[in-house]
Amino acid sequence: MIPLTFEDQGPLRHSLRGKLTFATAYVAYAEGFRRLMALERGARCEFDCSGISDADSAGLSVLIEWKGEAVRRGITLVYLGLPAAVERLARISEVDTLLKAA
Repeated sequence: MIPLTFEDQGPLRHSLRGKLTFATAYVAYAEGFRRLMALERGARCEFDCSGISDADSAGLSVLIEWKGEAVRRGITLVYLGLPAAVERLARISEVDTLLKAA
């Protein structure tokens, strides 16, 4: 298993690398949540997802949860480079609008 890692490109941009699956979702969620907690209301943060090599429904749930937490905290969270498989799973599940920028 290759865990999901975050490569910081400044406080407001993070590149995600590795797998976002059932096996990595719990740790990945906590790490993304920690980064969101460090931001102030009104901030705009980007998670570059182009380095995600594998994702499943648990990974999609993590992305949705991060987005919800950002909204609750008044932060704009933007996903860049979502893998086609994630976008397809979100569309099939009818939750694709939840991943869009607010």
